[in-house]
Amino acid sequence: MPICEADPWRLQYFRHVQTSVNIPTEDSDAWLWYPAHRWVYDKLEVALSQNLDAGPHGTTPPRYPVFSKPIINLKGMGVGSRVLRSAAEYEEFYAPGHMWVTLLEGRHVSSDVAVVNGEPRWWRHVTGKPAGEGTFDYWWVHSETDHNIEGNCGQWIRRHLAGYTGMLNLETIGGFIIEAHLRFADQWPDLYGDGWIDALVRLYEKGDWLFDDRNRHDGYSVVLFGPNDRGYMHPPQALIDEINRVDGVTSVQITFHEDWAPERHSMPPGGFRLAIVNCFDLARGQSARDRIKEFFFT
Repeated sequence: MPICEADPWRLQYFRHVQTSVNIPTEDSDAWLWYPAHRWVYDKLEVALSQNLDAGPHGTTPPRYPVFSKPIINLKGMGVGSRVLRSAAEYEEFYAPGHMWVTLLEGRHVSSDVAVVNGEPRWWRHVTGKPAGEGTFDYWWVHSETDHNIEGNCGQWIRRHLAGYTGMLNLETIGGFIIEAHLRFADQWPDLYGDGWIDALVRLYEKGDWLFDDRNRHDGYSVVLFGPNDRGYMHPPQALIDEINRVDGVTSVQITFHEDWAPERHSMPPGGFRLAIVNCFDLARGQSARDRIKEFFFT
């Protein structure tokens, strides 16, 4: 198989790829294929590796508030997460297989890293504009570097991922890693620039990183959500093709299976994710989202 993608709306990025190596986009695949480094999916171990106060449920936090979450959850990493503000709340929400950790503050960032034998070779950082109850208005793929994340997390990678070659996705708050994934974020690879997919394939085939990233630009991944309590049909392909021709728009994803019942989809409480428009011009991406919204709600 080439790039192993579970979501059909993202296959558009990888159709030209011809390779005999397995390149994961799903945590379940990465966990199977990289046994020497699969420990990074243990969020308790990741916290302890950064000298954060943390422990499994059943041990006593030294102070409150703390953040509680599953230790390992490969599907829906944050399901069941919550802030615990007192010993009484800790007792109320005790759950086997969960952990507590220092409640972190600061900027929440998702970072993709190309790693060669434990050495970071390329970074890209993304922040989201929340829209409430787990939904987002858009994600911003930043062109600038983040020296704090690249410095602190780069040291962590060198210390803990010796021998690993491949993509790594890190979620951080205030520069501390809260989740690590042995894969890249497959929602916006078209925003990383021409030739990035080819560099990705070379990384897994040849074990090196060769990508000309001097002409990077800010990108945006604009999201459309609808109510959770109804079913939806896909827009006509003619509408998608028309939006894809808009200058500054790089791709459109219709992010659900129309032949599935709505409850089969994993969605945030605040809405049902219908579509994503990737673009280099935020205003045009938002206008394109409005065009798709008209189809669904008029």
